[in-house]
Amino acid sequence: MTLQNRDAQTPFTTKDGSTIRSLLDRTNAPVQLQSLAEATLTLGQATERHYHRLSEEIYFLLEGTGEMELDGERQPVRPGDAILIPPGAWHQITGTSAVPLRFLCACAPPYEHGDTYFE
Repeated sequence: MTLQNRDAQTPFTTKDGSTIRSLLDRTNAPVQLQSLAEATLTLGQATERHYHRLSEEIYFLLEGTGEMELDGERQPVRPGDAILIPPGAWHQITGTSAVPLRFLCACAPPYEHGDTYFE
């Protein structure tokens, strides 16, 4: 059994500018096909607009509110929302509340810095 506790994972800043904790990925578990991380953005903080050639992502919002941009379409997002980000889709998420925007990010194949591309 592979078990990781969120609080045992050291936060770091990804290539897109979000602060994440890798919950399960190739760096801390025998993960092969997917990864799971928790990301946090403060009020007004946004990821840098980017896309992934290989990874399909799903964001699941836990706390706070935000604005999600996906290939030019913008929508407000809140806890309980799940967002599908297909490979190749340009995307950016921004925190819009005093409560930090906290969300889970699932990637398949697993997230890698090298699969993040900018304008």
